[in-house]
Parts: sequence; C-alpha cells; structure tokens
Amino acid sequence: NAEWDQELDGEDEGGVRMTRTDTLHSTTSSTGTQRKRGQHAKKQGTNQVQRAPRALYCLKLNNPIRRAALHIVEWKPFDIFILLAIFANCVALGVSKPFPEDDSNSTNHDLEQVEYVFLIIFTVETFLKILAYGLVMHPSSYIRNGWNLLDFVIVIVGLFSVVLETMTHKSSGEQATTHHMPGKPGGLDVKALRAFRVLRPLRLVSGVPSLQIVLNSIMKAMVPLLHIALLVLFVIIIYAIIGLELFIGRMHRTCYYIGTDNYVEDDPVPCAFAGHGRQCIINGSECRGRWDGPNGGITNFDNFFFAMLTVFQCITMEGWTDVLYWMNDAIGFELPWVYFVSLVIFGSFFVLNLVLGVLSGSFSKEREKAKARGDFQKLREKQQMEEDLCGYMDWITQAEDMDELDEDGNPPSLPASETASENTENIDEEHTNCCQACCRTLRRWNRVCRRNCRTAVKSVTFYWLVLLLVFLNTSLSASEHYNQPDWLTQVQDIANKVLLSLFTVEMLLKMYSLGLAHYFVAFFNRFDCFVVCGGIVETILVELEIMPPLGISVLRCVRLLRIFKVTRHWTALSNLVASLLNSMKSIASLLLLLFLFLIIFALLGMQLFGGKFNFDETQTKRSTFDAFPQALLTCFQILTGEDWNMVMYDGIMAYGGPVFPGMIVCIYFVILFICGNYILLNVFLAIAVDNLAGGDSDDKKKEEEEIKLSNTEMMGVLKAKTITLRSITFLSPSRFSDGGVQLKMADLAPPKEKVLPIPEGSAFFCLSKTNPIRVACHTLIHHHIFTNLILVFIILSSCSLAAEDPIRAHSFRNNILGYADYAFTSIFTVEILLKMTVHGAFLHQGSFCRNWFNLLDLLVVSVSLVSFFLHSSAISVVKILRVLRVLRPLRAINRAKGLKHVVQCVFVAIRTIGNIMIVTTLLQFMFACIGVQLFKGKFYRCTDEAKHTPEQCKGTFVVYKDGDVSHPMVRERIWMNSDFNFDNVLMGMMALFTVSTFEGWPALLYKAIDANGENSGPIYNYRVEISIFFIVYIIIIAFFMMNIFVGFVIITFREQGEQEYKNCELDKNQRQCVEYALKAQPLKLYIPKNPVQYKFWSIINSTGFEYVMFVLILLNTVTLAIQHYEQSKTFSYIMDILNMVFTGLFTLEMLLKLAALRIRHYFVDAWNSFDALIVVGSVVDIVVTEFSVSTCDSGEDSSRVSITFFRLFRVMRLVKLLSKGEGIRTLLWTFIKSLQALPYVALLIAMIFFIYAVIGMQTFGKIAMQDYTQINRNNNFQTFPQAVLLLFRCATGEAWQEIMLASLPGKRCDPESDYEPGEEFSCGSNFAIVYFISFFMLCAFLIINLFVAVIMDNFDYLTRDWSILGPHHLDEFKRIWSEYDPEAKGRIKHLDVVALLRRIQPPLGFGKLCPHRVACKRLVAMNMPLNADGMVTFNATLFALVRTALKIKTEGNPEQENEELRVIIKKIWKRMKPKLLDEVIPPHEGTLEVTVGKFYATFLIQDYFRKFRRRKEKGDLTGENDSPNPSAVQVCLSIY
Repeated sequence: NAEWDQELDGEDEGGVRMTRTDTLHSTTSSTGTQRKRGQHAKKQGTNQVQRAPRALYCLKLNNPIRRAALHIVEWKPFDIFILLAIFANCVALGVSKPFPEDDSNSTNHDLEQVEYVFLIIFTVETFLKILAYGLVMHPSSYIRNGWNLLDFVIVIVGLFSVVLETMTHKSSGEQATTHHMPGKPGGLDVKALRAFRVLRPLRLVSGVPSLQIVLNSIMKAMVPLLHIALLVLFVIIIYAIIGLELFIGRMHRTCYYIGTDNYVEDDPVPCAFAGHGRQCIINGSECRGRWDGPNGGITNFDNFFFAMLTVFQCITMEGWTDVLYWMNDAIGFELPWVYFVSLVIFGSFFVLNLVLGVLSGSFSKEREKAKARGDFQKLREKQQMEEDLCGYMDWITQAEDMDELDEDGNPPSLPASETASENTENIDEEHTNCCQACCRTLRRWNRVCRRNCRTAVKSVTFYWLVLLLVFLNTSLSASEHYNQPDWLTQVQDIANKVLLSLFTVEMLLKMYSLGLAHYFVAFFNRFDCFVVCGGIVETILVELEIMPPLGISVLRCVRLLRIFKVTRHWTALSNLVASLLNSMKSIASLLLLLFLFLIIFALLGMQLFGGKFNFDETQTKRSTFDAFPQALLTCFQILTGEDWNMVMYDGIMAYGGPVFPGMIVCIYFVILFICGNYILLNVFLAIAVDNLAGGDSDDKKKEEEEIKLSNTEMMGVLKAKTITLRSITFLSPSRFSDGGVQLKMADLAPPKEKVLPIPEGSAFFCLSKTNPIRVACHTLIHHHIFTNLILVFIILSSCSLAAEDPIRAHSFRNNILGYADYAFTSIFTVEILLKMTVHGAFLHQGSFCRNWFNLLDLLVVSVSLVSFFLHSSAISVVKILRVLRVLRPLRAINRAKGLKHVVQCVFVAIRTIGNIMIVTTLLQFMFACIGVQLFKGKFYRCTDEAKHTPEQCKGTFVVYKDGDVSHPMVRERIWMNSDFNFDNVLMGMMALFTVSTFEGWPALLYKAIDANGENSGPIYNYRVEISIFFIVYIIIIAFFMMNIFVGFVIITFREQGEQEYKNCELDKNQRQCVEYALKAQPLKLYIPKNPVQYKFWSIINSTGFEYVMFVLILLNTVTLAIQHYEQSKTFSYIMDILNMVFTGLFTLEMLLKLAALRIRHYFVDAWNSFDALIVVGSVVDIVVTEFSVSTCDSGEDSSRVSITFFRLFRVMRLVKLLSKGEGIRTLLWTFIKSLQALPYVALLIAMIFFIYAVIGMQTFGKIAMQDYTQINRNNNFQTFPQAVLLLFRCATGEAWQEIMLASLPGKRCDPESDYEPGEEFSCGSNFAIVYFISFFMLCAFLIINLFVAVIMDNFDYLTRDWSILGPHHLDEFKRIWSEYDPEAKGRIKHLDVVALLRRIQPPLGFGKLCPHRVACKRLVAMNMPLNADGMVTFNATLFALVRTALKIKTEGNPEQENEELRVIIKKIWKRMKPKLLDEVIPPHEGTLEVTVGKFYATFLIQDYFRKFRRRKEKGDLTGENDSPNPSAVQVCLSIY
C-alpha cells in the first residue's frame, strides 16, 4: 500500500514538472493534473489517519475480510444508507402511539417487529466498523471517537433489551400467551432500556458538520458554565435552607367546615391559625392542618429536596407569584416578599444572565477559530490559483493578439441586439428589401421603447407610485375583520384583483425594460415575481373553485411581504433586512439542533408519560405526551418556559404524586428546561448577533460602499450580547467621582454644569443683565443649599404622591396631603419664577425654555397649578391632571448628573433601535393579517361545551362539581369570545404580542387548534397542523428578532459609555488596571509580639485550622438540611443539641481569633465582622428559643416570627463557605463590582417603577379585590407597596396579560370607594392596554438588558484569555506585598522586589520558574524610582508592573513616553493628587535620579562583562555570535 502511494507521488510530481515547462499547449491537461493532485491529496488526508495494525488481535491490514470491511465502511452510499436508516427509525419511533396501562394496538405491534430490522442494521454497521478500525486499543480505533461510543452503547443496550425480553417472555409464556404482560417485573426494565433508542437521532450530528461547530462551542462553554452552575447551586441551597427555616410545614393548613373533612373553597389555599395570614371568615369554618398542600402537595418547603425544587421553580420565574401568595396567606405579608423578590432579582436577573454571557463568549471564540481555519484554507487556494494563472496568462495574451486581428472584420465585443442593425446597414446595403427595413424599424423602435421604459422604471415617481400601491394593498389587508358588511367584502375582492393586475403590469414592464436575465439578478425582483405569480395562481384557483378560499388566504398574505419594498431606498433598513436574511441561513444549523433536541425529548417523554396523564377524570389535559406531534408541542412549550411547572406537576401526579418514586420524574423536566431554555436559546442569541455583525462582509464588493454605513452599527451587535461588551463604563461611579464634570453630551445639555452666566438680553423685557434683582436671584439659585433644598422638596412631594389613598378620596390622610401639595406647588412655582427672572423666558439664546429639562419642569408645575383651579368643573380632566403630577420625580433627573446621563443614553438607544422596531412591527403586522385570515370569528364558544352554535347556546345547564353526581349546580349558557382573538388586525397584533412575551401562548395555541368555523364552537384537536403558524412566529419574532433587539440595546449603551474615551489612548482593561494601581492601598498585616498571643496567631493562620472550620461549616449545613416536616420529638431534640454544639464551636473560633488579633485588628477584616455577627445572633437565638419554650408551651405561634428571625443566623454560616473557593471568590468580587456599576441604572428603574405605580394607584386603585380574579388580596393597586410588587410581577412576565385584562373597564368597584349609585361596575379603564404594554416593553427590553450589559461587561474575564492581565489579578499583589511590609508603610527594600515578584504567578508576576536574568531584564524595563534609602513604593511598583504587562507607552524614548502618559492620566483622572502622580511617573528633572532600572542595568552589564571576559580567557572569541546581547545593553545604556 505504502509503496504504491510513493510511486503515485513520484508520477504526480513528474506530471507537474511537465505542465510547468509546457504551459501553452497543455493548459487543459494542467488543470486535469491539478485536479487529480487535489483529489489525491484529499485521499491521502483520509488515509493518513493511521490504521490500527491489527483489529481484534487477529486481522492485519492486508487481511481480505478487513479490507472488505474498510471499503464498505468508507463507501459514501453506505453512510447515506445508515443516515436514512436512522431517519426511518426516528419516524417509526414517532408513529408508535403510547397507551395507558401498557395497552397496545396492531400498529404498535408491527412497529415492534420493524424495530428488530433496525437493530440488525445498526448491529451489522457497528460490527463492520469494529472489524475495520479495531475496537479500543489503538488511538484511531472505533470506541475512541465519542460519537461511535454513543452508537456502540445504543446498539449494545438494544441487544441486551431484546435478550431480556425473550427471557421474560419465556417465563411468562407458561402463564399467558398475550404479547404484552402488564405488571410483569421484567416489563419495566425492558422499558427503561428501550428509552435508550431515543438517543439514535443524535447520530445525525456526526453527519452534519455545521451542527458540530454549534455542539463544540456548547461543550467548550461547559467549563466556565460549571463555575456558574456551582454559584447557582449555592444560591439554590442557601435559599432552600432559609426556606426550610422560615416556611417549614406552613402550607398544610386550610379552611375546613368544623367537624368535617370538607374544604370550604373549591380549590383550597393555605390559611393562618392565628397571627397575620388569611383567616377563615365563612361561618362554621376553621383553619386546621392535615391538608396535602397546593399542587397536590408538590410545592412546599417540607424538606430539603422539596425546598430546592420550589426555589428552582421560582428562579425560572414561572409560578413564583403563586408560591409567594400562598406564603402570604399562610404567615402574613411581612416576610415572604423579601425572600421571593430577592430570590428572583439575585437568581434570575443576575446569576442566570451569566450563563448567557459565557455561552456567547465561547461561541464567538469557536466561530473565530473556524473562521481562522477557513481563511488559512482560502490563502492556500489563492496561492494555488496564482500558480495556475501564470500558465494561463501566456495563453490569454496570445488569444488577445488573435482577437485584435479579428477586430477590423466584425467586432464581436459589442452586444448583438445593439449593433446588429448598423452592421447590416454597412454590409448588406444592396440586398435591402422591404422585410428587412421593417425589421430594422421595429428593432430601433423596440430599442427606443426599452430605453424609455428603463428610465421610467428607474425614476423616483415610479418608485413612489409602486409604494402607494403597496400601502393601498396593506391597508386593504388590514381592513378585514370579523362580521364585516357584504359591500366591504366585495370592495376588497375587486380591489384585490385590480391591485394584482397593476402589480403584474409593473412586473412585466420591468421584465421588458431590463431583460429577463437582468431582472432576475436583484433579490427584490425575484421576490416580487414570486409574490405576483402566487397571487395569480391563487386567483385562478379560487375563481375555478378548485380550492376553498380559506386554504389559499395564507398565500394572499404573502402579498404583505411587498411592504418590504419600502426598504429599497432606505439604506439603513435594507441593510438590516439583508443581514437578517443572512443570519437566517446560518441559524438553520441551530434550528436543526433544536429540532433534534426536541425530537429526542419528545420521544423520551412518550416513553415515560405516554397515556399517563389521565389520572384526573374531570378535566382533559392539553399539554400531554400521548402522540408524537402533541409531545413535540409540549416539549416546545417547556422550551419557551411557559407553564413548564404545570406540566411537571402533571408528570409527578401521573407517577403517584409527591412521594419517593414519583418525584424522580422532575429530573426529566428540569434537564429539558435547563438545556433548552438556558443553553440552546442563549446560543440562538449568540449566533443571531454574531451573524448580524459578520453577515455583510460576504456581500458583493459593489455594495460595500452602501453597507459600510450599516456595518458600523452591526459591528457593535457582534460584541453586543457576546461577552466582549466593552461597555457601560459610564455607569460606574468612578466616572462620576468628579461630580460628573466630564459627562459631555453635545446637544442635549451644557457641557459643564458649572455656574451659568446670566445670558444677554433682558428678562421679562424690563430687567437688564446687570439689574441687582437679577444678580441676586442668580446667586441664590446657584447656591448649593438652594439646589439641595429643591431636591429634598422633590423627594418629599414624590413621597406624598405615593402616600395617597386611592379608594377614599376624602379621607383625613388625603386632606393633609392636599395641603402639603399646595405648599410644594408654591415652592416649585417660586423656583421657576426665580429661574425665569435670571435666564429670561424663551426669546433669546440660553433662556429658560430653550432647555428640554427645564420645559419638563415647567410642564409638571403648570399641571399642578391648573389642577388646583379646576376643582369641580370637569372631573375627568382633573383626574388626568392629577395623574400627570406623577412626573414630579422626573425633575430630579435635571439635578442628578449621573442619572441625566443614563436617561440621555436611553433616548439615544431608542433612536438607534428605531430600524429594528420598524422591521419587527412589520413582521408582527404581517403575522396578524395571516392570523385574521385564519382565525377571525372562530374563537367563540358556549359555556356548555355540548352546544356549538349561538342559536343552541340558550338557557341553562347542569354541572357536577368534581364529577360527583350528588352535587349538581345550575349554570347559564353564554356565547362568549376569547379574551385574545384575531377578529381584526389590532386584536391580532395584541394577541401576538402576548405570544412573543411567552405569556399564556399555549392556551391561545390550543384555542386555535380547536377552532372550527366562523361562529361555531370548538372541536377538540380539529387542526393540529395550525400550530406551525405559532411556532414559526415564535422562532422568527421571539427567538430571533427580540434577541437582535436586545443586542442593539446593549451596543448603543456600550457606544455611549465609550463616547467620552473616544480619543483616549488606553483601552478599557488598561484604564481599569491603571485606576486600580493608582488607588490601591497596601494591606496591614498584624503579627503579635507577645509569645502567647503569637501561639494563638499561628494556630488561626495554619491550614489545618482552615480545614477544620471548613468541615464544621459543611457539617452544620448538613444538619440544617436534614430537618423535615413532622419530624419526631427526639429528632428535634438532637437537632437542638447539635445546634448548641456548633454554636459553641464557632464561638470558640471567634474567641481564639480575638485572643490572637485583639479587638481592633479583628474587626478590620469584613469576614471576621460577619462571623462575629453570626455568633452573637446564634447565641441570642439559643437563649430566646430556650426562654420561649420554658415560658409558654401553648401559644407557640405568636412569638414565632421573632424566633425565625434569629434562626436565620444559623443559615448565614453557609455564606462563610463562599470565602473558601478561589473561583467563587473571584465571581463574588466581580459581582460586587458590577453592583457598584449599577446605581444610576437602579435609580432609573426605581423612577420608572415609582411613576408607573402611582399612575396605577390613581387609575386602577378602585377596582374591587375578589378571590379567583387577578385583582385580589395579594395582587392589587390599593397601596403603594402593593402596586410596586404587582409591577415587579409584570416585569418578570408572570401572567401580566391577565392582570391587564382584569384592569379593563366594566369591573366591580371597591365597596369603600365613592362611586355614584348604579356605577358599581364602572371601574377600570381602557388605558390599561397602553399602560401594561408600555411598562412591559420598557422593563423587559430596556431595563433588564441594562442589567445584562453591566454583568457581561464585568464578567468578560470568564471567557477571556487568562494570560491577559485584568483587574481581578491585582489583589494577589496586595496580599503578598503585605508579607514584606506588614506595617503597611507602602515601602519595601528594592532587593525584596525580585523575591516578591517571583512569588506572584504570571501574568502579573514572574512566577517561580523565571530565571534570574530574565527577571532582571523585566525590572530594567519597569524602571521604578528608587528612594534615597534604597526603598521602592507600593503604588509605583504596582503601576510599573501593570504598565509593562499591558505595554502602556513602553516602546519609544522613555522621557517622552513618560510625559505623554502623565498627560493621559491627568486627562482621565482629574482629581489625582500631583504627589502620587510624581511618585509613579517621576517628572524629568535633568538631575540623575536613581531608578531600579539603572541599578539592575549595571548589574546586567557587569554580568555580561564577566561572561565576555571568561570567554576571552578561553580564547574562542570569534566575532559577532558571542558579542553580548546588543538589545539588552542598549536598553541599559539608554536609561542612563
């Protein structure tokens, strides 16, 4: 084999040599050889994978059996056949239908037989591959490849299950002859093994390379993801244990009728025995225990595992409000909200966004790698091409010479159509006859016509005309609605045909004027042609009544795509659309992966839950796993995260409820949710954004000029959600340390908020510039006490707004607040008058009204004034004006500089996002039109499900409660519409908006599936295929457009943040490191002198002590976690004893540390203060517990809250674990840093919440609270805290659309509010729609993304290369410095510096392995100033380290570079002390100051000189090789 290879090689080279010499004659043969060579190289490439010399210890490479196996396995059709088999197997798995109770039918039976065929195919394939490659010993053998291993396991398990099955059949054969024996012990095992078949679709991955990139990037991200997973797990464990302490056993009481076991409510909720929770108010009812609990007893905090599941469910933000409300009912409003809101903010907003960051980071890395490989490949091909070209060039020149000879005769270079006529004129003049003349005139006329047409088609008028038609077409589609009059339908019909013919004319005109070939080049033309042809086909089909108008109406909606014609002349938009289409192509591979993932989980779900969801006879479940399409839908629903917890509860109940074996099922749902929702959907985002950036680069060169414009926008998007976010620097307070002086924003505000001079011109036409009144007012309003007072008044008046009582308008509180309002308004009016006196009203430059923020002030104050004088006249006007007072807090924006900057950035962001908004809205509109075509008037139903038309739906009918015949109830039949429907385009857009927020979409989906005809009731599962509409919508809008939207928000913020550093020479990482080096202070290390004290000190600093404490904390955690509900007396007693023991041990630790460190040094360390707090708390807890037990054994519940508060101290010991792990510590450090970067964003969020909450109280505060509606005792607008909590719930997207529906007009008013008689159903307002949708968009898109941006910005180190120095490396320097300088004087001997830096690992220090001479060279480069006593200072050393590691101004002439760096630092950190600056970069003073660099340079020169002498003595000095390293000597000399 090898010899043959060599021979071929030689032959090949000979061939190449031949082609080189003789290029001219044999270009063709040359390309042929090239091609052969390429193929041969490829073949060699595959053959280079060394084969195992022998397979299965017996078959050598030349063995005929093995060679045959190799040939088959590497034969392409074999691969394709196997892929098809896998595909067919998936189909077979999907077709089989699971039945309850292990039943079966004939199809399933046949499919079982087919299964054996597949098994045989896969077994043969595995066997052949093992024969060909060897099993396991050799590196390239079969099992060493991961995908092969998966195949192997699946096949083995399949064979094993067959063997098992035959054995169980034999044993059960004696008893019965049926195929399936339900309840046989072997059955379950086989079933579990069968589930393995589900993994077979995964084998498709090894066949599709683009899938492997996606999977590899996910695998690569696993390492940093593990860190985050640990942090999430830690959060969950801590919260679960706190939940155990606070809420154990609280969910088991509900209201019973006294003396019976009947619940008072239909679906019971917890109640409180005494204290603050929900009381049982119905007569003859009492609150008592022994109830399973909500959700059949699954959601509770009864033991550690239940608590963890509940906490995880809250972190996913599904159903967390239900748990919160149950807790409120059980123990009152005081504690639960703190627990749950903090859990959601910390768990969901912060920690889970880290997952996103890490994934996008690793994805863009993987993409860069793949791109680099591709570029290299292209380079190789280019070189190849150039070599070939040399050969072609001679041939071409020859051909050109021949071509020139041809020119005189008949120039073939011009297109025939243009020149043919002239040619005929010249040559065939004699033969002119009538026919040809006609042809010529026709041709000429045709040419003129085409030219005119072309100018017409390209003209702007034509473009606007077409656009007008498009808009007519759009408004026509939008005018369709349910119950429309007949004339409108006819008009629409005629207009449709007219428009269609007009569009056809336009298309034909273009085709004629441009020529077919030219016409089809442009993408928009092809698209147009498709739309028009579709329209014609549809019209013909409908007219001939071949096809019902409905099925085709979707085709009609394709016309709407014409809207996108608008984009042709709107560059930014057309580029956006182009790049979106590009990324669509590349997302295909991810969609394939998503689909594979869904198939696997759907098949697994069918194996586990098929036919099992029938445990509750009274209601039919919709999200089930009973058939393959239904299982896919359910998996997709869990993937979007909507109500996944409900499906999980059903799954658990199907396996016998919340007891041991049944609870294991939740693992399936948790894994599906995590993999799908957190991992795959975030990769979606990473890819979308990545392509948005790289999408345009592949376009043709001619478009590049246009695209450059949008590229600048898009480039950001790449880094947007990807972790490279360079970002929101402007949000970090360090930037505002100088009072925000540098926050320049060109147009919106004066650059420096220093005192503005009095502008030119007179105020109120009478006060001149020098008028004493004006001057006095000027000094007054710019006095800092005045500005601060105004700020205080703004805050107070905002508080008074929040304190109003929305229900009782004339209560005592409201009257007092009314007087306060007068006071505030008069103060603000005076302030504005003063300002106008100073600046003038609005006529000249710099006057009061020329500034936007001043106009805002004026509006707010004038609104308050007007509402005072309009007391009685028009109630509604007053109401609106009163609501407008809410804008008062906005006045603070003008006062707080940082806030002003954030707000301006939000406005800039909104401007930039405009384009994406337009595209998304157009798509929304299109889908809404399609929805109207499909579903208008079809969502009606009767309350009695047996009746299907409005005529039958009259009278009353009987229902049986819980299917119990002894409890009949009479209900009225009502014909009603769904709340969200598609009866007209606006309703459709609203319904689709709720779908895109993922809230309540499964309910809408199942209504659509059941929809049957206009004005007739639903039929169960009437058209399942309609679900494609929703899935496509969700993928395009929710997964794709919304993610790009998010990316855009983040980029704009990032660009705004970098704005002020546009021309700064340091990048962000350099700035952060330099800032750290300049501001850091050395740590003080306390070492006691007293020998006894020193003994203690050495004990607490030993590693053994650390480990002991670590183990103790872990043990303590375990004892806390094993508590459970209804534990025995002895168990509780042991727990109490253990608690005392642990408390004693921790107290002992604290005393030891106090003895070693003394009080003053003990409390310096934050962890120690934390320890002390916990120890004191625990001791108090023990004392209080013992005391309360001894005093009152009976009324244990009343004093309970105070005890539980102290209980928390036990749990807080867990937090001490955090200080132990290095990775987690870095995470925490960055975490706290990102919190510091958030204050202004947080302020903005707080203001939005405040404004919306007050508006909500004013407009919806009077709606009555009723159980079983969305406005209830736990969720309402009646007090300010309640309103904020409700808005927080909306921001997490927990059923916000239901709250919106509950606030619409026609709701019952609160009995205590002052409504007129007959108006008790007049509360609520249509404003709710605007209110909730605007709030949701603001919160979900802008605000939460700010969180994401800040987090990604601070956590980019997780995926960054570790060899780059970052601020998180610099703490180590402080720690090790303190050992050389325990007194924290900030100076050490310069000789210690080398030792110090060798102890610090790179990238900051030198590391242990660094040779002495290299260390000296680095010190020469660092060149720190040396004090007279031979000391170096802390900041100077750290600064020099950072400077050399990041190469900041280290290249050129040292003096000049130092001066430049001084200027840069002064520019960025204006408040820097000159003394510190001189210390880190000494100014050049001409005198010869001594530096470390010079010291070590002399050292190096001596060293080199000694070497040189030694060599010379040996006498082998031979010129340049051995001359000392010139560069080093030059460095040394240049320093002198």
